[in-house]
Amino acid sequence: KGQRAKFLSNVENELEELAVTVAQTRKMVELIKGAATKERERVEKLFTEASEVLAAFRKEMVGFIEDGERSRLAEAETDLRWKEERRAKLAQCKQNLESVPSTDTIYFLQEFQALKIALEENLSPAPSFQNELSFTKSAQAVSAVKEALAAACKNQWDRLLGKGGDGLSFQEAEEGLCPPSWSCPRDPRVASTEGVFLLAFPLHPHILFLPLTVAFIIDLDSDTADKFIQLFGTKGAKRVLCPIPYPESVTRFVNCEQVLGENVMNRGNYYWEVELIDGWVSIGVIAENFNPRESYNHGRLGRNDRSCCLQWNGQNYAVWFGGFESVIQQPFFQTIGVFLEYSEKALTFYGVKDSKMTCLQQLKVSRFKKGQFDAFQNKINHQFPSLFSFNLKPAFFLESVDAHLQIGPLKKDCVSVLKRR
Repeated sequence: KGQRAKFLSNVENELEELAVTVAQTRKMVELIKGAATKERERVEKLFTEASEVLAAFRKEMVGFIEDGERSRLAEAETDLRWKEERRAKLAQCKQNLESVPSTDTIYFLQEFQALKIALEENLSPAPSFQNELSFTKSAQAVSAVKEALAAACKNQWDRLLGKGGDGLSFQEAEEGLCPPSWSCPRDPRVASTEGVFLLAFPLHPHILFLPLTVAFIIDLDSDTADKFIQLFGTKGAKRVLCPIPYPESVTRFVNCEQVLGENVMNRGNYYWEVELIDGWVSIGVIAENFNPRESYNHGRLGRNDRSCCLQWNGQNYAVWFGGFESVIQQPFFQTIGVFLEYSEKALTFYGVKDSKMTCLQQLKVSRFKKGQFDAFQNKINHQFPSLFSFNLKPAFFLESVDAHLQIGPLKKDCVSVLKRR
């Protein structure tokens, strides 16, 4: 009887414990269901909002294309009508002249004078200067959004699966998705580098390993190009002998064969590469508000306190800032990488070859070692940080006739090298 009572007591205790465990498990089940329901509702809401954002973006893009088509088409059709009318008038004058009898000198002179006047008329509306139709960049912009979105989706999915990795974070993808005119939410952890960054697409693997550093998209600004610089699309520039009839522009260089990139740099890190195709070329940055009508001696890159550059003069490299020069003893590199760290007030030039990077020169405040003094570094220490109080733009100086450069695609693994440095 004692053993039976003891056994029943143990069973009762076990039942009580199971009852408690069942109650706890039931609560856990309900908690999981409730959490899953709420998470599902949040996800559906976010997907709806994302769809609305994409729909609004699509509407803006379609409107942008239609507005561009309407504007350019109206201008082209006006020009076409004028040319057709002029051609018809000239043809009529020519026919009238040919129909005049050879013996009627007075009538011949009258028709000849009418034809001469018609030839000298020049009432054609001056079409605006357009290197290309701006709306033709729409597909490129949408492709960039698609690629960034796909990269962000894959990265977040991998993280949910616990794969981790050093891929593009959602924050980095988000900053790549935001065009300059949009106001995008930012993670407070990167508030110090808040701003608009533009990712290069398609994404190269070496971009993905450098947090908060992006491949900077540079489009050359035709409104800044000196008349002796010929642009090839928005990526190529060459110095020529015959001036190009660019329209008047307050931002155009008039005494130096220089051209700027369109995009502004004012925070964060930026990296871009330039191909030196021919001639003497200088690559650097300049304050956005720099006066493009400065004299040649003061307006050239690096010859003032509002710009700096790396120069290839056919024999060696040199960096210039504030009229001071520092010669670099390095072999020629076809590809030059430029790494601007705005918050660090640093600018570094790299020679890039076969995905390897050689540091040519870094411009940054640095203390002198005891017993050493360098005039160029002293200039950097005293005045270079003030350059970063301005919005900066990429700048290019084509010094020799036929000098030619191209904004190039990034070499593989370069940004990952920057991270290790």
